[in-house]
Amino acid sequence: MIPTYLKPYHTNLSNLIRLGRKSDGGYVIDKRVINKTNAIITCGLEAEWSFEKQFQKYNKNCKILAFDHTVNKKFWAERFLKDFIALFLLKKIKPKQIIDVFKFLQYLAFFRGKNKHYLKKIVSTKINNNNQVTITEAIGENKDIVLKIDIEGDEYKVLKDVNKNFKKLNLVIIEFHNIKKNLKKIRNFINQTKLRNIHINANNYGQVDINGIPQVIEMTLINPKKFKIKNYKTKRNYPIKGLDFKNHKRGPSIRIIFNK
Repeated sequence: MIPTYLKPYHTNLSNLIRLGRKSDGGYVIDKRVINKTNAIITCGLEAEWSFEKQFQKYNKNCKILAFDHTVNKKFWAERFLKDFIALFLLKKIKPKQIIDVFKFLQYLAFFRGKNKHYLKKIVSTKINNNNQVTITEAIGENKDIVLKIDIEGDEYKVLKDVNKNFKKLNLVIIEFHNIKKNLKKIRNFINQTKLRNIHINANNYGQVDINGIPQVIEMTLINPKKFKIKNYKTKRNYPIKGLDFKNHKRGPSIRIIFNK
């Protein structure tokens, strides 16, 4: 079971929409933010931008600014070699798998024009100015933003920076790792932020401990000053059928149970 302070505030089910893959990389958001968003700031990219791509189909004027220092030439070379060997050994035979071997070409096609990928690491305090950037710097002068954070444990270092930019934010998606170890940090963030949690999902790439606490959770938080939500916690069960899907298709589904 997880603490009740992680329980989302109630929002009409008709407001919720899933964008991106029906697996890892897809997220549930409030669809009211889509047409009122000028930019998506993506912190942590890897090789997955299905969420950003589908969001931009609904709002073609929205720009994508991604920050990930690991997705460099070496990353793509190693990925292509691994995928090509799998293709040669007939381990990738489905059409989608074959197309995915050439993901780098999709990357080049997507990140051009107003869409940018910066080889910079998201940090709380800059030490090296060349390849590091804070959340505030990543946002810059942009307003009405969707901020997406998946930086493998470093999210706890930038939570204060997220709160500093509250007025510029429409919605924030955060993936929290090592939950049990960091529950106090998450609680402090929930207590201090003006953002309101409207959705939660357990990422089944992470394990669940003996107390029923998932190792990794994804949360969607909205700016209640811009988008009205109910002022009470939801009684909804998670995962939500038709919206939430397993991040790892072959892994077990994780039901979220809150403390009473």
